[in-house]
Amino acid sequence: MNPILTTERLVLRPVTVQDHAALLAHWTAPDVRRFLFDGAILSPAEITEVIDDSVRDFASAGYGLWLIRETDGTDLVGTAGLRPLEDLGLEVLYSLAPGAWGKGYATEAARAVVEHALGPLGVPEVLAEVDEGNAASVAVVERLGMTPFEVVPGLLGPMTRYRRTR
Repeated sequence: MNPILTTERLVLRPVTVQDHAALLAHWTAPDVRRFLFDGAILSPAEITEVIDDSVRDFASAGYGLWLIRETDGTDLVGTAGLRPLEDLGLEVLYSLAPGAWGKGYATEAARAVVEHALGPLGVPEVLAEVDEGNAASVAVVERLGMTPFEVVPGLLGPMTRYRRTR
């Protein structure tokens, strides 16, 4: 199952091996990775692993990582997806290209992913983990109706965990 998710302005499609160069360029941009991957720069091999994990997860469980594009565009807007958060459940994650910031795309894409998880996938809740100081992501998860339930230590400082149930 490789679901394509659509919103009013965006199309989200599962990543493939052909997306490697686009993901490498996107995820190595300093502004993009600031709160993603704990600020680390992913190697090409690590990006291959992320893609392989996503392809496997879509095949077995119906979730993974989607590329985000505008409905009428070809440029990469960003990524959104679901991945396991330790043994707690599925976490929604997203990243946007700086040119796409401030347009509501993170909320729109993350909402589509969360609704896919809570609806067709039938998971009981979706989680998010936000680094302290990432005010933009706090605003996104709050707009998604998520509520904080725990603060945990992270590599870059405290992180707040959020959840939204069905």
